[in-house]
Amino acid sequence: MSPAQGARLLALLICCVSAEAASVEASVLSPAGAPVEDAAVVIEPVAGAHPKRQRTVTIEQRDRDFIPYVTVVQTGTLVEFPNRDPFKHHIYSFSPAKTFEIKLYADKPALPILFDKAGEVAIGCNIHDWMEAYILVVNSAYFAKTGADGKAMIRDVPAGRYRLRVWHPRQKLEAPQREIEIGAGAASTKLSLVADVAARTSKPKPAVESGKY
Repeated sequence: MSPAQGARLLALLICCVSAEAASVEASVLSPAGAPVEDAAVVIEPVAGAHPKRQRTVTIEQRDRDFIPYVTVVQTGTLVEFPNRDPFKHHIYSFSPAKTFEIKLYADKPALPILFDKAGEVAIGCNIHDWMEAYILVVNSAYFAKTGADGKAMIRDVPAGRYRLRVWHPRQKLEAPQREIEIGAGAASTKLSLVADVAARTSKPKPAVESGKY
């Protein structure tokens, strides 16, 4: 096969995969009908292999907060924790899915952290006890996080049967998983979901003192 023929075949295969993939549009609301922000919507193939998408994501420390508050990653993802503040942070997690510690540091740690086990990971700072963030590590490559409007979009999902999961770090009770069918073609699958989530409590952030962390 010539290089030109190989390129045409690859393009044809990509077109075929795209034509068979669909999107999942999820709307997550509270029991009262208000949009729920920062909810993870995960769909996991019931059968077959889980495609791996190698990537690196970033969770910043800025103005003595973690940004973003919630991150969803696939197992095998590297996470970087750059410090954008003019003083040091000391971040850690004691969660079973990932225990780690990056002691007092400025700028960017030399190495990212590998999240290689599925589960929920809570992150804090040993210097600023109001700082908190959460990582949900999943085996699936198909997930998204809701915005302020409570909506999330999962793209390029192959046709098949999936287990649906909705998660939030402040959920009062985790919703039971259920199975959904994703059809082939360009049409989107639309989901209306409910999550009962506690309000986020604002923790006092004292003023920065000169020469202090």
